[in-house]
Amino acid sequence: MDAPALKLPAASSAIAAYVQTFAASWDDSTPAAAVRFVVLDSETTGLDLRRDRVITIGAVAVNGGQIDLSDVFDALLTIEHNQSSVTVHGITRDEARGGASEPEALLAFLAYLGDGVIVGHHIGFDIDMLDAACDRHFGIQLRNRYIDTMELTLELDALLPPSAERPPDGCSLDALCARFGVLPHDRHTAAGDAFITALVFLKLLSLARKAGRSTLGQLFVRGPKAEATRRPG
Repeated sequence: MDAPALKLPAASSAIAAYVQTFAASWDDSTPAAAVRFVVLDSETTGLDLRRDRVITIGAVAVNGGQIDLSDVFDALLTIEHNQSSVTVHGITRDEARGGASEPEALLAFLAYLGDGVIVGHHIGFDIDMLDAACDRHFGIQLRNRYIDTMELTLELDALLPPSAERPPDGCSLDALCARFGVLPHDRHTAAGDAFITALVFLKLLSLARKAGRSTLGQLFVRGPKAEATRRPG
């Protein structure tokens, strides 16, 4: 049975509620420990923003410097003709047909996300895909600021004194897991990669504190992505 179509008033009120969360949100002076970070990962059918679609969305919040397992999001979306997802992500057509419709999943995600600061590895692509989907259905894009764990790693490494021992080359998620002693369990699923990235992010927050960077604005935060600007650190 097909998922019921969303009613426009419900979608409109959900979008308005999402937008309203930014009326009084985090600023650069907010201590990082007071920020709700939403560590995000998605799996897609491919890399084409116009043609490909999001298959799964996984997220976990970091609150008060800790992973909050009571504050998680995990959604499987309905994808037709899902051959690429079977090959790349191990999701069968039958599983994908049982997922939520794209607009339903997006509205649920926006309600979960609120004004949380998005964190992810190479997160720009995930945001681009979600922006394309949100624009397709609702005519909006994400308004959240974001931190790329790869970029944060490079920026923090650049703060090391010249005499410091340099970490091994490589800023892939697997390389960062090896560097920080994070077991890459459940790799290549959205929920699994979000949790792994959250563990890496906690290590980076610790390094940032040691470097005297304890506020949001000092964590090389960007966004919203549509603005394509960096906030001052």
